[in-house]
Amino acid sequence: MAELTTLESLLEMGFERNRAEKAVANTGNQGIEQAMDWLMEHENDPDIDEPFVPPVGNVLGGEADSQSTTEQPSLADTAEGTAGGEGSCDDDDASARMPMSEEEKLDQVRRLEELMRVKQAERRERERAEELEREKQRRRQGQELQHIRQKLQDDDMKKLTDQRMKEKMEDKMARQRVKDKIARDREERAQKFGGGVPPSTAASSQPAQPSPSSPTSHGPPPTKKEYDESRIQVRLLDGSTITAVFKAQEPLAAVRVYVQVNGNTPEGQDFTLLSPYPRHVYTELDMEKPLKELGLVPSAVLVVAKK
Repeated sequence: MAELTTLESLLEMGFERNRAEKAVANTGNQGIEQAMDWLMEHENDPDIDEPFVPPVGNVLGGEADSQSTTEQPSLADTAEGTAGGEGSCDDDDASARMPMSEEEKLDQVRRLEELMRVKQAERRERERAEELEREKQRRRQGQELQHIRQKLQDDDMKKLTDQRMKEKMEDKMARQRVKDKIARDREERAQKFGGGVPPSTAASSQPAQPSPSSPTSHGPPPTKKEYDESRIQVRLLDGSTITAVFKAQEPLAAVRVYVQVNGNTPEGQDFTLLSPYPRHVYTELDMEKPLKELGLVPSAVLVVAKK
């Protein structure tokens, strides 16, 4: 009768018969609480509403068969026993099969519904705790992922910064090498053609010559001085200027090479040189002529012009 009470209790609570039978069978008919737990755990199973097929030896029929088997010897014993024993067995069987009253059924349903509410509350609390734990895990994984991304970005930024610093250092060293070479070339030209003394220093070290109009000066007029160096100032395309000292016998091409090395003329830009006043554009043939022959000694101003 216990299995019928569990099944009927589930039906009274509103569960479908198919689900109630599955719950009783899968819990081994261990009571209403286990059956309710099984129903709540498997309510979302895709096959929960499929027709229930009792397996061989399932508890719905197995226990009843065992009871009928155990009843047969008792009937045999009753037939052989006394009349008093037979009356006592009939009374026990009648009390076991006595149906529940409506009030008892309602009271049992109320208790089962209260039990179900408690189970559902426990289940909701468990689900909330699991959801909270999943959310914590998700946030922890997100923080770890963000930390990894930040570390990768920091590493990339450090590599980029190191690369830029290296390029700047190499560029600075290259510029310094060019400046050192230019300085050495100037020193070599000064030592070769000027005895190692710059023109400005030599001029300042010479004693002041008396003015030709001075009444104290006598003798023949001074001869024209021969200059062996020329101070050339070059105005670049952007308006800036550079100045250098060249030998009077050096060709104009030396000035152009100096502008190519030290000026800010774009690489591959073809240009020529000209005198602003009187205006004269120097040709390729002029590039082979000495500065003295072109009238650029002792000093001159040239302008870089695009071809």
